Amino acid sequence: VQLVESGGGSVQAGDSLTLSCAASGRTFTNWGIGWFRQAPGKDREFVASITWNWGTPRYIDSVKDRFAISRDKATSTVYLQMNSLIPEDTAVYFCAAAPGGSVTEATVNSWGQGTQVTVSS
Repeated sequence: VQLVESGGGSVQAGDSLTLSCAASGRTFTNWGIGWFRQAPGKDREFVASITWNWGTPRYIDSVKDRFAISRDKATSTVYLQMNSLIPEDTAVYFCAAAPGGSVTEATVNSWGQGTQVTVSS
């Protein structure tokens, strides 16, 4: 499995960004794909995920009303639309894939290289 992220950048608080994760190497039936992030000096944390089959999303509470995850089966791409960005969203964002649909640190077996998101106040 190969995961390639794109779409990171530097923005102002209140702006929006959309991250993309191009997934390849297999079919993702019964898999889940998601996003984690790691801020400087902090542990990596789960942000959002989506089940490939049904498109069921899951979010951490701090982004639930601001971020939206979606997937395009035709292109095997997962998107993370990030709105109303705040400085606390600054981190390296990693795409991750997990067989079985549940995306956690324990179940992920493939990671992307990461893309930097910087939000200035």
